[in-house]
Amino acid sequence: MTPSLPYSRSGLSRFIACALLASLTILTSCNRKSDEIANLQQQVWKNPQDAGGFMLLGNALARKQRYNEATEAFKNALALNPGLDHAEQALGTIAFNQKNYAGALGYFQKHLERAPKDSMRLYDVGNVYMQMQQYEKASTAYSDAIDNSEAFAEAHYNLAICYIHTGRRAEAEAIYEWLLVKNNYLAVSLQRHFNKEKSGSSEKR
Repeated sequence: MTPSLPYSRSGLSRFIACALLASLTILTSCNRKSDEIANLQQQVWKNPQDAGGFMLLGNALARKQRYNEATEAFKNALALNPGLDHAEQALGTIAFNQKNYAGALGYFQKHLERAPKDSMRLYDVGNVYMQMQQYEKASTAYSDAIDNSEAFAEAHYNLAICYIHTGRRAEAEAIYEWLLVKNNYLAVSLQRHFNKEKSGSSEKR
């Protein structure tokens, strides 16, 4: 590697100034996030009956991956207002991110009960079943999601993966052909799953 030329004194000064400015920007950003959470905590302490305040606090904590505290905030919001749709979804998402799939499934199923034909809610349920390797149930959820949103490429892709796992290769290949037209990136990714399945079958022989 060719060594870089040393900075001139004025160039070095400008470099240090830029580096300090970048550091201050990062610190300021971190401080703002900390201040945001502290302010929201103060708000819910002052207004403990404000479900919206707990939702805002939960969202801020979740963005910082402070999942246990976020879960508590969303549960408080839901206790105050059982009709808060986003609280159920948020709790399911946090449980999913923590790989607590049984917990995530419970929240996502409750979320689905509020709108049984909503494709995104069905997709969330399918994703949990897939992580639990319950591919038949995942297939059903993805199929229902597609019935209500035929252009839902990600649901088609995940359904094809379920079909690969359950030996329904012809149906998975049909989805692959569809993805070649609709979403080439997902088609290429799905091809890797076919190759992996094929190599796995060869090794078993």
